Amino acid sequence: MKKAALLFGMVLMAAPANADLITKHSTSVQLTVDAAASQATRLGSSYSVSGSNVSATLGGLTAPASATDAATMNAGTYTQTTAGSAFSFTETFNQGDAIPTGTTVSSGVVGTLPAFGSVTTTAGGVAGSLAGTIDSAGTMSITAGGAGTSATGQFVAEITVK
Repeated sequence: MKKAALLFGMVLMAAPANADLITKHSTSVQLTVDAAASQATRLGSSYSVSGSNVSATLGGLTAPASATDAATMNAGTYTQTTAGSAFSFTETFNQGDAIPTGTTVSSGVVGTLPAFGSVTTTAGGVAGSLAGTIDSAGTMSITAGGAGTSATGQFVAEITVK
């Protein structure tokens, strides 16, 4: 019985394979140059006052005349409560950002960047010698570029047995 099983296994191994073998190959190169960008955040006005041994007709913020203006400070009147005694007094005002006249937005792009209180600007990339090629044999070549660039090469081989 063992000899029959061994003989049957040898016959199966000697039988020709009857399978389809499919291979697919793809090569790609992606080149990217970063765009310049700026983000500006409009800061609001703030006012605070604190003290001891001081009486006050409080000041504060005056509402802006329009949505493009910043609030302004309305100064208070302060006097020492007990003459000749120690006192402390602190008044702080931070003027917020007004939107400059002439600032336009067209198609989602700001024509001129406002000088707001918080601005982050990123320089654009420099392509320099950035390059990527693929020849007819699928061989790729990538050349590094300047700052703010990236190059990615990819080769994919897929083998399917049916």
